[in-house]
Amino acid sequence: MSRRILVVEDDAETADYILKGLREEGFTVELSADGRDGLYLASSSTFDAVVMDRMLPGMDGLSVIKALRAAGVQTPIIILSALAHLDERVKGLRAGGDDYLTKPFGFAELSARLDGLLRRGAPSQAQTRLTCGDLSLDLLTRRVTRAGRGLDLLPREMKLLEYLLRHAGRVVTRTMLLEEVWDYRFDPHTSLIDTHVSRLRKKIDDGFETPLLHTVRGSGYRLAETP
Repeated sequence: MSRRILVVEDDAETADYILKGLREEGFTVELSADGRDGLYLASSSTFDAVVMDRMLPGMDGLSVIKALRAAGVQTPIIILSALAHLDERVKGLRAGGDDYLTKPFGFAELSARLDGLLRRGAPSQAQTRLTCGDLSLDLLTRRVTRAGRGLDLLPREMKLLEYLLRHAGRVVTRTMLLEEVWDYRFDPHTSLIDTHVSRLRKKIDDGFETPLLHTVRGSGYRLAETP
């Protein structure tokens, strides 16, 4: 079965050069010339690898990569960029890129680097949405809805909800929340967690028939459709 490669490149000449070479090597290739469109394709379809230009219209390449990694998309990504300085390469890798190739480049080198990434193994299935009942968090747009109604959450409430959704149905302890949501390695002995959970509960449960955020006495909290 042919390997699928997504090329996100807005320069027509460069794109044609890459597509021609990859197709001659037997790859099935899809092209996007816009960052936002590339984000949509990479998150909604399964590719074996992505070749990502850094400077793109709509949304720059590093922002696309960060959004994909935040959504759990682990498809190998090679960044193409005219920015060759060490600091720029480091930025690309820290954003979530797996390799960084500076322009101008030879196709033989791109092909060799792509082969190296593909040998590492198949990408994980993309997860772009977390749900519990009719409550949903879109990991790409960071939009929260319940029964189709948009909910306005503060950044810390969003992080708290995401953690609860990733552990839906299980009891989450205060220690887990302190370490993973607040990055504390000690208990400040305040009402910090209780206050934030109370605020989040009002936003996701008030006005809805079925409560989702439950307190488990002596243990912590549980996000579930049943108590």
